Amino acid sequence: MSFHATHRTYWVYILANRVNGALYVGVTRSLERRMWQHKTGANEGYSKRYGLNRLVYCEDFRDVTNAIARETQLKGWRRSRKISLIRKQNPGWEDLSATWF
Repeated sequence: MSFHATHRTYWVYILANRVNGALYVGVTRSLERRMWQHKTGANEGYSKRYGLNRLVYCEDFRDVTNAIARETQLKGWRRSRKISLIRKQNPGWEDLSATWF
């Protein structure tokens, strides 16, 4: 999966602070810029308060409407279902953005 797509891409992503820790679901047009914001604590809020800066899951979309719909869907899921989704793509809960900065 390329995180630096040349076409217009929207990302739905899940952050964690540690394996099986707190989770945050978000949507963005620039995953790299958004991860910089999470890692530097540039924005106040839930993700900063709980140290959510480990990118553990992401999906890309060409259409913003589909991305927002998927974000809404994931936010409505039970925690256990989100954890299963993360484990399927990223069993070790590695930070997918660890080498970006």
